[in-house]
Amino acid sequence: MGDVHFSREKAGKGVVLFFFWMLSLISLSCAARLSVSRQKLQVQNYLNRLNKPAVKTIQSPDGDIIDCVHLSRQPAFDHPFLKDHKIQMRPSYHPEGLFDENKVSDTEKPKKGSNPITQLWHMNGKCPDGTIPIRRTKEEDVLRASSVKRYGRKKHRAIPQPRSADPDLINESGHQHAIAYVEGDKYYGAKATINVWEPKIQQPNEFSLSQLWILGGSFGEDLNSIEAGWQVSPDLYGDNNTRLFTYWTSDAYQATGCYNLLCSGFIQINSAIAMGASISPVSAYRNSQYDISILVWKDPKEGHWWMQFGNDYVLGYWPSFLFSYLADSASMIEWGGEVVNSEPDGHHTSTQMGSGRFPEEGFGKSSYFRNIQVVDDSNNLKAPKGLGTFTEQSNCYDVQTGSNGDWGHYFYYGGPGKNPNCP
Repeated sequence: MGDVHFSREKAGKGVVLFFFWMLSLISLSCAARLSVSRQKLQVQNYLNRLNKPAVKTIQSPDGDIIDCVHLSRQPAFDHPFLKDHKIQMRPSYHPEGLFDENKVSDTEKPKKGSNPITQLWHMNGKCPDGTIPIRRTKEEDVLRASSVKRYGRKKHRAIPQPRSADPDLINESGHQHAIAYVEGDKYYGAKATINVWEPKIQQPNEFSLSQLWILGGSFGEDLNSIEAGWQVSPDLYGDNNTRLFTYWTSDAYQATGCYNLLCSGFIQINSAIAMGASISPVSAYRNSQYDISILVWKDPKEGHWWMQFGNDYVLGYWPSFLFSYLADSASMIEWGGEVVNSEPDGHHTSTQMGSGRFPEEGFGKSSYFRNIQVVDDSNNLKAPKGLGTFTEQSNCYDVQTGSNGDWGHYFYYGGPGKNPNCP
């Protein structure tokens, strides 16, 4: 009898334990479901805030949705300091003089003889005057980021430091660069014509970009940066297209700033060019070469930092109050390429920079920056004095400068990443 009693007791305990086990499984799956639905709700709220009501919507051939949003409804005006801001429809001054009215021909096609580069969404329509084109952010875009908070932001310390103690050490964040730079003066802007390619990216969490940096402050926690160029970033955009982008930060990428119009800051006035939209066509090896011109300068009257794309499109401005050091001037300008090397499989990434070819291959094969200039305190475009170059690992990505009559100061840069000399 005793044995029977004991086994009943044991069975009873087993049932109780099974019951608790089932209960914990159910509560775990409920918690997981709750966490997923909470995340979905968080993402949905974020998208509702970010994607502004559109006057017109254009479906781009690459899958992007371009919303034509009224000027006064753009994300910039979510910023508490911009509640009563009166939009400046044109800068007071352009480098080398008073602003030329013709430069805000924003819905016209570029003039004959200028570069035939356009954006893919133009094939299916254009935004009306008084609106700006904004690439719509989709749920899957945000879900690819590590968190809603990190979406659209660069990682901390992702900036090339030419004076870092040991240039042979890859900087801690796995970012690698091949750049030309100037420092030691006050700079009020920079310009460059940048060759456009579609570099291959090995891992979705890596990117490849070519840009100019306008920098103020130290490389510590207070760095101010304005950046513009082209990038391929599967994580950010969900594809491998080459896209026009901008970035800004006033605290070394910690809490302020973002790509394109993904936070309040940059005020766009132009209805023809969309930040983050695909650029077309791109250069091909030993074939047609395409480049874009970017100019960023400080309006000496209002103090805002303006951006121009090509010869015809003044895109808008970063209000000076966003910055501390750049509210006055920049102390360093950098031009060049950057990739993320996440060292997949313990080896250097094969993500390409520029065309994926080394500088010595030259025109038609290697990627270039030409006619690089800085804006001086008299608002004039000048050749950069004392141009330096920097790369962490020149056998992975390299840079070579030169100058001539047609191209002014220029450099070829880039590389394939992983190769027999870059294991």
